[in-house]
Amino acid sequence: MFRKVLVSLLVLGTVAAGTAPAVAAPGTRPVRSCADLVRSFDVPDARTRVTSAEVVAGSTEFCDVRGTIEPAVGFQLKLPMRGYQGRYLQYGCGGFCGIIDDPDFPSGCGPAFGDAAVAATDDGHQVSPENPFDTTWAASGQKARDDYFFRAPHALSKVSKHIIKAFYGKAPVKSYFNGCSNGGREGLLLAQRYPRDFDGVIAAAPGAYYTALIGYQAWIARNTIPNDKIFLLHNAVMAACDGLDGLVDGQIDDPRLCRFDPGTLSGRLTEDEVARVRRLYAGPSDQGIRLYPGGQPYGSEISWTFWLNPTPGLGRGIAPELADNALKHLVYPIGAPHSSLEAFEFTVRGFRELVPETVKANSLSLDLREFRRAGGKLILWHGAGDQGIPFEGTLDYWQRLTGGRNADWAKLFVVPSMWHCEGGDGLTNFDPFRALVSWVEGGRAPDRVIAEGRDGDGNVVRTRPVFPYPLRAMYDGSGSIDDAANFVAAPGFGFRDRIRWAGEDLYKSGPVAP
Repeated sequence: MFRKVLVSLLVLGTVAAGTAPAVAAPGTRPVRSCADLVRSFDVPDARTRVTSAEVVAGSTEFCDVRGTIEPAVGFQLKLPMRGYQGRYLQYGCGGFCGIIDDPDFPSGCGPAFGDAAVAATDDGHQVSPENPFDTTWAASGQKARDDYFFRAPHALSKVSKHIIKAFYGKAPVKSYFNGCSNGGREGLLLAQRYPRDFDGVIAAAPGAYYTALIGYQAWIARNTIPNDKIFLLHNAVMAACDGLDGLVDGQIDDPRLCRFDPGTLSGRLTEDEVARVRRLYAGPSDQGIRLYPGGQPYGSEISWTFWLNPTPGLGRGIAPELADNALKHLVYPIGAPHSSLEAFEFTVRGFRELVPETVKANSLSLDLREFRRAGGKLILWHGAGDQGIPFEGTLDYWQRLTGGRNADWAKLFVVPSMWHCEGGDGLTNFDPFRALVSWVEGGRAPDRVIAEGRDGDGNVVRTRPVFPYPLRAMYDGSGSIDDAANFVAAPGFGFRDRIRWAGEDLYKSGPVAP
């Protein structure tokens, strides 16, 4: 479970707006048996062997297909036995992948619960659930690296559609991709490099800046403070900044409003701890040149307890594990000198040494014309309190992509206070999938999506509308502040979203795959 919550970070629920029409006649049934799928499929550039296909009974009866795309891309594809509506939904994978996260059937997007075929992949390598940060598979395997960097999600989309056609007698009518974190990077990458794979893409908290992201994880991992001091710091930040967005509600809508100085806690934090906290908020730099377009957001501090510090089941913490394993085995060319969490230098030179290999994984193309021409719809979203991938990077990409304006084919939503993919002080869950289906199939562009705040027992204790950026939700002055109905759209805070940093040359003018 911890992998889904903290590493794969793939959020899929029922929160959204709009009613999506069905795209195929109700009750589309298979034209062959599930067991007949156990064979080889000669998909171009993705020869596939299905190793098992079994009918699984339950609330949604489905054919559970497992197999391998050459050379070693493992996948799972679930095909509803009844009620299939012609939709295909593919999920991204989180962290370093290596494990297939069981793909859930979506709910609320059509007349039946299991109306879509769903699939997921391990991105071309396998690791133990007990060691999800393992990257030894990448030490000398360029094909495994390339599958992870860019090939596996595209290959799975081709294979899944091929098998769907064989099973139902027709290809999917509409195809969707939904991913967060590394899965969000994959979503953007697919829209950029393989623009006809999917009709609708959700790219959440995307790790698009892969070149810089590993260095960023190393930076925050080298500036940790004890958990008891983290809670002290968080309380001070909230006391100073909660009301700056116009409402004292236990969440900071935009952390850029906050100017809290951790030096005010001198005597309760040591001088070294104050310096570390300042570095965390500022982000890495070299002689005034930013090495990442963002830093730890004010208000995110509680999430540092498991992202930065040792946690049962997560070793030294997520950031130290991500940084150390990537620097040792993954992000430098095979045969070139590698580094580690302890040895990495936060310099422009150290940053540039990561470029030759990791540029393959970046999803920073600014040319999505083919995706748009194909009728594709893109929803980007990011939590403003994201401790793993700061939201400023997504705002910077959005500014360069669209000039900061909402487009007729792309929308950006910034979810106040939310951590990396889920969790947070006030709002904890956000799912625009149903809104995306309505947009693709009904032509209704989302003008808001409802975010939820859930307590530890999973009960919804707050709802809040999230409007397309740069619009924000403003309390209308009456009723509960935990009810979305009492908020209206208001202009944003007017921040400059384009950021000057060391990796500006990494933005590409064309979506050419390596």
